[in-house]
Amino acid sequence: MQHRRGPSTPLLGRLWLLLVLGTTLSLLRCASAQVKKRVADLRWKPATATWYGSPDGDGSDGGACGYGSMVDVKPLRARVGAVSPVLFKAGEGCGACYKVKCVDRSICSRRAVTIIVTDECPGGYCSGGNTHFDLSGAAFGRMAIAGESGPLRNRGVLPVQYRRTPCKYPGKSIAFHVNEGSTDYWLSLLVEFEDGDGDVGSMHIRPAGSSEWIEMKHLWGANWCIIGGPLQGPFSVKLTTLSTSRTLSARDVIPRNWSPKATYTTRLNFF
Repeated sequence: MQHRRGPSTPLLGRLWLLLVLGTTLSLLRCASAQVKKRVADLRWKPATATWYGSPDGDGSDGGACGYGSMVDVKPLRARVGAVSPVLFKAGEGCGACYKVKCVDRSICSRRAVTIIVTDECPGGYCSGGNTHFDLSGAAFGRMAIAGESGPLRNRGVLPVQYRRTPCKYPGKSIAFHVNEGSTDYWLSLLVEFEDGDGDVGSMHIRPAGSSEWIEMKHLWGANWCIIGGPLQGPFSVKLTTLSTSRTLSARDVIPRNWSPKATYTTRLNFF
C-alpha cells in the first residue's frame, strides 16, 4: 500500500515564511495608517498676509481666543497672529502654530516666521473662505531680506506660503487657567502652553470622588466650560487635540480650594 506523503520540510518552511510575511505586512499597514492619522499636515500651501499695529510692534492685546495679557509677554509676544475663519475654526484653531514665509525673492528672505493663533480676522481679505494671516508688524517685517522690512510692509497684502508646525514652549508645562466668573455651578477653563498640535478638539473633567469623565462644552475661542453642580474639586482634566486626536490627562490638577482667575500648572506636555 502506498502511503500519502505529507508536505516536505522545505515546503512547510516556505508556507510558514509566507504566513509570517503576510502578518507583518498587515501590521505595518495598520501602524502606518495610525501614524498618518496622528500627524498634522505639514505641506506648504498658498495664502495671503497683511500686518497690523505699529510697524515694529508685537501685535494686538488680547484677541478672540481669550489669552488676554499672555499675548504681551514671551513666549507669545510678537508671534501672535490673527487668522481667517477657515483656520480659526470657530475657536478650536486657537493655539495652533504655523510657519509663514513670503515668496517674492526680490524682497523676501527664505526665512519663515512662526506664529501662534491668538485672534480671528473676520473681514476684508479674511472673508470669502480665503486663507489669510494678519501678522504683527514685527513678524511681517522679519520675512524680508536685510534692510527691506519697511518696503515689504509698504506692499500691504502679500502672497505667502504657510504650513503647520509643532508648537514648542521650552521649559513650560500645560496649564489650566480658571476663567473669571467661574463658580461651583459653572466652571470655565483656558488651556495654556500646549506643545505639539497646540489646538484643542475636546476637553473632559472628572470631579472629586467620580470615576467618570464629563465632557466640557466649547464656549468661545480657546475657552471650555461645564455646567452642573455643585462641582467639587480636586478636578482632573483630560484634553484631546483637534489636529491629531492626541490625549493627555492631568490628575487632580485643579485643587479643592481652587479660585477664579488662578492658573494651575501640570507637570505634563506633549513634548
